[in-house]
Amino acid sequence: MSKQTATVTERPADVVRGLYEAMGKGDVPGLLARLAPDVIVDEPNQLPYGGVHRGREVFVQSVLGAMMGYADVAIADAEVFEGPAGVVGTLTGTLTAHTTGEKFPLTMVEIHRVEDGMVCKIDVYTKNPDELAAFYARAEAGTL
Repeated sequence: MSKQTATVTERPADVVRGLYEAMGKGDVPGLLARLAPDVIVDEPNQLPYGGVHRGREVFVQSVLGAMMGYADVAIADAEVFEGPAGVVGTLTGTLTAHTTGEKFPLTMVEIHRVEDGMVCKIDVYTKNPDELAAFYARAEAGTL
């Protein structure tokens, strides 16, 4: 008699849902566990943390560090859709500037490539990148 073992693998959409859940809780280790070590994150160039970032440590320092250095991030809703081209996630929430308390509505769409149970690439699109950049400039300056 032979034993067969079943390997349970997460669907790509579930990997992204887990990433968003960790992000919403501020669980950086949980977030990192969902990212491939050499993840590529492409943020809009207008943002203070814009550009292409390679590697999870770079992502944490350059993107999360900059975002959370200026503002608290509260995710109100996250939806995930899986299709043949990858996983699309939509995020809505609010940024609250540490210096002024200004609130900014955040709307993002992200396209994820998931391989071997980890996110290996994220293309990030914000609804209003110029206004978001201006929010970060005000937060950094401490002015409204």
